[in-house]
Amino acid sequence: MEDPNFSWIYLIIFLAIPLARIIPRILAKRRPSVDEYTRPEPFQESQNTQWSAKQESVKPQTKDMQVLGIMHQGANTFDKIQRTLKMDSKELDSILQDLEKRDLIKVIQKQGMFGPKVELYSTDKGFKEYYS
Repeated sequence: MEDPNFSWIYLIIFLAIPLARIIPRILAKRRPSVDEYTRPEPFQESQNTQWSAKQESVKPQTKDMQVLGIMHQGANTFDKIQRTLKMDSKELDSILQDLEKRDLIKVIQKQGMFGPKVELYSTDKGFKEYYS
């Protein structure tokens, strides 16, 4: 008697399962997004004038406050802060030293896997200074 042919199982395993993951992604790309249905009307002239008035009332932040803001958002290393603010290293170093002298940030040196690493954290005084 002949053995039954179970090669169709390989089709299910190697074709159907990956296709079951790929097909919903393809359909989601073709389906219009929610934004297209609920897209707001274009701004009218009166709305633009109100926005510009609000925009002028916002005070510009100093570089010290920008650094503190980035640190509050979770950037705790020199590289992350530098990449986010796009500052040169000398300027950022002087700002961080000034913030450390004013006790707005604290510098913690830790031993990492690839050698020592320096992490920067805002103090309570730094939080109060930024949010006041």
